[in-house]
Amino acid sequence: MSPPILFFNEDIHFHFKSIRKTKAWLMRVVHLEHQSLGELNYIFCSDNFLAEVNLRFLQHKSLTDIITFNTSEDPKLIAGEIYISIERVRENAGKFNVSFVKELHRVMVHGVLHLLGYSDKTPYQKKIMRKKEDAYLSLRGFKE
Repeated sequence: MSPPILFFNEDIHFHFKSIRKTKAWLMRVVHLEHQSLGELNYIFCSDNFLAEVNLRFLQHKSLTDIITFNTSEDPKLIAGEIYISIERVRENAGKFNVSFVKELHRVMVHGVLHLLGYSDKTPYQKKIMRKKEDAYLSLRGFKE
């Protein structure tokens, strides 16, 4: 049995499509990074909900598109909760002139990359993260 990748909504109505294909893609990303996947929860939410999570747990007062929490107790498994603001993703898709679906998948894999140990604090780390995102988006069928 494959590890659970679950999708939830908080404070919004959002229907995520292509669940089976997306789960297979995310498991492939983890496998290609030579890791094993535990439970992975995606929580699609509003800006307000994510702002509250950001302030409560990280003491940040800024809007963001994603917050990732590592919940793994086993160093051999990646597991976590990935909160994604659907409003931020929609806005960023317009700003970056890409489809909403592509931007959503970019943010989804971004969260997985954080759980895999990648950071984006410095310009160099951001460059590496973007290259990884692009490479894995191409596996999902999104081309630049």
